[in-house]
Amino acid sequence: MKGLILSGGKGTRLRPLTYTSAKQLVPVANKPVLFYAIEAIVEAGITEIGIIVGDTREEIRAAVGDGSKFGARITYIEQAAPLGLAHAVLIAEEFLAGSPFVMYLGDNLIAGGIKGLVDEFRSLGCNSEILLAEVPTPEQFGVAELTPDGKVRRLVEKPKEPKSNLALVGVYMFDASIFESVRRIKPSARGELEITDAIQDLIDRGLDVHPHIVRGWWKDTGKLDDMLEANRIVLDGPGSARGATLGALGAIGTNSRIEGRVVLGDGVELIDSLVRGPVVIGAGTRLENAFVGPYTSIGERCTLVCCEVENSIVLADCEIRDIPLRIDGSLIGRNVRIVKTDFKPKAYRFMLGDNSEVGIT
Repeated sequence: MKGLILSGGKGTRLRPLTYTSAKQLVPVANKPVLFYAIEAIVEAGITEIGIIVGDTREEIRAAVGDGSKFGARITYIEQAAPLGLAHAVLIAEEFLAGSPFVMYLGDNLIAGGIKGLVDEFRSLGCNSEILLAEVPTPEQFGVAELTPDGKVRRLVEKPKEPKSNLALVGVYMFDASIFESVRRIKPSARGELEITDAIQDLIDRGLDVHPHIVRGWWKDTGKLDDMLEANRIVLDGPGSARGATLGALGAIGTNSRIEGRVVLGDGVELIDSLVRGPVVIGAGTRLENAFVGPYTSIGERCTLVCCEVENSIVLADCEIRDIPLRIDGSLIGRNVRIVKTDFKPKAYRFMLGDNSEVGIT
């Protein structure tokens, strides 16, 4: 089998962060979301991986490289415009060369990886296996309607009146039959070749599409709340650090404390500060008179002075200083400065990009 990861979307729901960064490289527990997808595919025994890239192709290439650090061989496949998931399959046909493959959306996280699912697909010998999960808002997803005996009857992309609450999870497995189906479908009303239409064509042709309902957690990290929830889940998961783990040259002052699960990168300094896990703090970060609360990821080379941060993701090279109220539920991009000023008259001063959101208490 081969792997196909889709990493070409624009990430409009995470703007303004994604104006300057690929959404698949936004970190969860200080690791880019895309890396979780690559690692899951490699863990399933698949080492030939194609990555669909778009406008952020250079950033993706720089982060992933040739795949050797993951134990894989990466081929980059350029998509001129985001024309749908089925279009991504179509342009990857030469790379896939008739091989069965797993398609993984690069901004998705799935508990426990996909090894068991790939093994199941191989043993079943079906034409496709689709992953489904129960969701509270199925109208926002591709939705599957099953027959009483558990077969897939119908798939609809973002239906106004969903027939079930079973949403398509961002992992699919196909054999070469999918290419004919992709060629048979027409663009949807939004101008895209929908993978739901292609899978429906497999069903209409009498081919075997096997549903697998995911019972563990699954997250599409395309929105702020989902990104923060994914961060909480990963930090609190069975694979996270137990107790305090210190990198080389880390320094903890006598008036500092670490409680719970905490990972400190190389050279982290804690001065008169409290870190209450689960937390991960990147190398070279300095905390002084600061509190970092549970479910927080702090990137490399940050400076936090006289502030409190909780349930948040802070990317690399940020400075947060002299902020009287706790920062909570936030996603803060790279090289951001949040500082108190003494300008008169006292007022809020903002420099914000398009589609920013600021909450004032």
